[in-house]
Amino acid sequence: MSVLPISVERGRRLTGAEFHQLAAVPAEAEWFANLDNPRTRRAYRIDLQDFMSFAGIARPDEFRLVTRAHVLAWRKTLEERTLSGATIRRKLAALSSLFEYLCEKNAVAFNPVKGAKRPKVDGNEGKTPAISDHQAHAARCAGSGDSQGQARSRAALSRPAP
Repeated sequence: MSVLPISVERGRRLTGAEFHQLAAVPAEAEWFANLDNPRTRRAYRIDLQDFMSFAGIARPDEFRLVTRAHVLAWRKTLEERTLSGATIRRKLAALSSLFEYLCEKNAVAFNPVKGAKRPKVDGNEGKTPAISDHQAHAARCAGSGDSQGQARSRAALSRPAP
């Protein structure tokens, strides 16, 4: 997937040839060019190249032939490669994002990724350990003095909350 075929200098108007060149840009390339975050762009490029390789897609317009069966077969191969659930979810999200855009542009009638089951997430808890609400409250109440309450607050911070 590439970005737009031309780069226009600030303040300059399009030439007639540039206008027609941009009019011929496939919707798939428009979608990709609209991704702002360089990390997202890189990850989505890799994810879509992975799908294109799997499905044998060589040209952007071939995305319009993709069905839910293609998506489910790809998901199965991703699972067999023992990728993490988060990675599989991201890859499916990248493909789904493209198809949502294609739906908006009336390039496809439906999003074949929509409704395809995705691996469950580990829950609402992150992988980075965090202090509990109780510990956070104790930290706010802790002072630098040696009163009995302050000593208790410091002790609460040094052990897990019940």
